[in-house]
Amino acid sequence: MVTLTCVTPVEALERVVHCLDRANEIGFKTKAFVRALDVVRSTPAEQIADRAAHGTLTELDGIGESSATVIMQALAGESAYLDTLEQRTRVPITPDGQRYRDALRGDCHLHSRWSDGGATIEAMARTAHSLGHDYIVLTDHSARLTIAHGLQRDRVLAQLDDVVVLNQRLAPFRILTGIEVDILEDGSLDLDDDMLGQLDVVVASVHSKLRMDHDRMTERMVAAVRSPHVDILGHCTGRLIGKRPESSFDIDRVFAACVDNRTAVELNCRPERLDPPRAMLDRAIALGCHFSISSDAHAIGQLEWQLFGCDRAAERGVPIERIINTWSADDLLAWTHTH
Repeated sequence: MVTLTCVTPVEALERVVHCLDRANEIGFKTKAFVRALDVVRSTPAEQIADRAAHGTLTELDGIGESSATVIMQALAGESAYLDTLEQRTRVPITPDGQRYRDALRGDCHLHSRWSDGGATIEAMARTAHSLGHDYIVLTDHSARLTIAHGLQRDRVLAQLDDVVVLNQRLAPFRILTGIEVDILEDGSLDLDDDMLGQLDVVVASVHSKLRMDHDRMTERMVAAVRSPHVDILGHCTGRLIGKRPESSFDIDRVFAACVDNRTAVELNCRPERLDPPRAMLDRAIALGCHFSISSDAHAIGQLEWQLFGCDRAAERGVPIERIINTWSADDLLAWTHTH
């Protein structure tokens, strides 16, 4: 458990948001703390301290009772609110799962504010580094997923420029370029080949027509996996546990295509996905697939969701040597470039 003492009000509020993110609390409370964080960031520190001393913090628009408590405790060198929140929102992991987590060097699927994420690229990178990673793969959505503000060609190019600057700032930590590209109905990809070829790692996922009939879905997925640009097949069944059933496809054909084309199968760690399901994961192991254990994080705290996937990998006996994000960034790139 993290205990925060001697931190600034900004740092304390950032940690509150992190904890709420990892607990997947997406309602009013989280939005209120995000708003409070923005207010404190934009207000001179001496004014915040003066208001805390005079009990007038809540007179600032965007500061409520809870955020005022966090601010005052931070200024006093206390952390009771944070300590309680840390304990309540801690992501559990088994000893066997911890062995997998200790082996991970990076995270191959996450989103930023460039698409539907809630944090900047830099914030995601710095958080991943604080969690012990050496790199992340930035995989914002492609343009077809308009609800997620997917990236068209010009925005992909602009993001590549941003990543160059961030890598200079954050070295030796590395941000690898990538995208979560939509697999279209005919199995083609939602970005031109010349653009996909410029990216370090490409995750391909189905986000539409998830109830397509068995045979057509099989052909669709096999066609995508055979692309020389696709490195990882993302959340392969598209399920949302308790809300949306799995897509139907020929498991053996799709996973055999992954093996033949050196495409990893993602073990998606989001708690509402945990995709592929157990029996399907067992089949992918038996067929010889490689895997990524990826958070699919859309906020900084969600980067900790890799623990869910590590527990699942341990439970089903995924060979650690076949998990591509246990490799160094250089080894991962050498593998993706052999497609």
